[in-house]
Amino acid sequence: MKRVLVVDDDRLVADTLTLIFERSGFKAKAAYSADQGLEYSRDFEPNLLLCDVSMPGRDGLSLVNDVTRELPACRILMLTGFYSNLKSVRERASTLSRPVGILTKPCQPSELLREAAALLATA
Repeated sequence: MKRVLVVDDDRLVADTLTLIFERSGFKAKAAYSADQGLEYSRDFEPNLLLCDVSMPGRDGLSLVNDVTRELPACRILMLTGFYSNLKSVRERASTLSRPVGILTKPCQPSELLREAAALLATA
C-alpha cells in the first residue's frame, strides 16, 4: 500500500486531503507544519509528500529540500492557494533534483489523485 504524507498548516485541509487518499486505497497521515512533516516523514517514509507551499515558519519548499535529501525515492506534490506566487513556486521547484508536481488549491479530488498516481508511476 502506497503511503502519502499530507502537510498543510490548515488542519481542515490536511485532514480532508488525508481522508481523500485513505478512501482511495492509500495509507495516509497528516502533519500540520513543515517541522512536523519532516519528523513524520522519517518514521512514516512516505512514497508521496503532498505539501502546502505557504505555511508559518518554514515553508513547504524548505521541507521539500529536506525530504528529497533524506528520502530520495519520495515523490513530491506541492499545493498553493496563491495564484500570484505560482510562477515563483514553479521556478523554485525547477531547481530541485527531481520533478515536482504543482497544483493550485482548491483542486478537485480526481485531479489530485490523477497527479499523485502519475508521480507515483515514475517511482
